Amino acid sequence: MAKAIGIVVLLVYALFPFYWMLTTAVDTHANSRGAGILPTRFTLDHFKTVLIDANFFEYIKVSLIVAAGTVLLSGAIALFAAIGVARYRFRLRTVVLVLVLMVQMVPLEALVIPLFLQARTLNMLNSLLGLVIVYLAFSLPFAIWNLKGFVAAVPKELEEAAYIDGAGWFRMFFSILLPLVAPGLVATSVFAFITAWNEFIFALTFMTDSSKYTVGVGLRTFFTQNTADWGPIMAASTIIALPVVIFFVLVQRQLSSGLTAGAVKG
Repeated sequence: MAKAIGIVVLLVYALFPFYWMLTTAVDTHANSRGAGILPTRFTLDHFKTVLIDANFFEYIKVSLIVAAGTVLLSGAIALFAAIGVARYRFRLRTVVLVLVLMVQMVPLEALVIPLFLQARTLNMLNSLLGLVIVYLAFSLPFAIWNLKGFVAAVPKELEEAAYIDGAGWFRMFFSILLPLVAPGLVATSVFAFITAWNEFIFALTFMTDSSKYTVGVGLRTFFTQNTADWGPIMAASTIIALPVVIFFVLVQRQLSSGLTAGAVKG
C-alpha cells in the first residue's frame, strides 16, 4: 500500500506541470489570472492565436529542419566514431575518449561567446547550417560514449562469421552491426532531437532574422516587459512538447526489434 501511494505521489508531482500547461492553454480566462486547477471555460482561441495570428508554423518548420539535420548527422558521425574507438586500437585512443567526455562537462553558457565569435569569423551567423553544427557538437560526446558501449557489446564472432560467409564490410555493417546497435542509435537520436528542439540560448544568439527563429525563441514573443499572455504561452508550449512526444513514440518501437534483428543468418 505504501509503495502504491508513493508511486501515485510521484506521478502527480511529475505530471502536474503538464496538466497545468494544458488547462491553461484551453482556459478562457488564462490571460487574466494565469492558471487554475480547473479551467473555467474551454476554448481553442489560444491555439488559434499561436498558429494563425503569431504564425508559429514558421518557427516549427525551422526547428524541424534543424532538429532533423542534427539527428541525422549526429547519428551517422557518432556511429562510425564509436565503431572506431570500440573495434580498433590506436595511439592516444584513451586520450581521445577522455577529451570527448570533457566536452560534455563544459557548461553551454561558457561556450556562447567563443562559438559566436567563431561563427562570425566563418560567416555562419544567421545560418541554419551553423546552428546545426553547434548542436552537433553538443550531441556528439554523449552519442559517441553511448554507442561505444553498444558496439563493444556486439560479439566479434558475429562479424567474423559474416566475413567467412563472404560478406564485405558494408554488408556486415548493414545486416549485422547496424540492427544490433539500433537501440543505442535510437537513444542518441532522442537526445539529439531534444537538444536541438528545446535549445534557446544559441538559437537566440546566432539568429538575427526572425524568420529563422526556432520554437524556443518564438515562444519569447509572447512575453512583454511587464505582462505575459499565459494562454498563448501555454498553448505554444503544448505545441512545442508534442513533436518530442511523437518522435519518442515513433522511435521506441525500434528499441526491441533492433536487439536481435541482425543476429540471425538468412
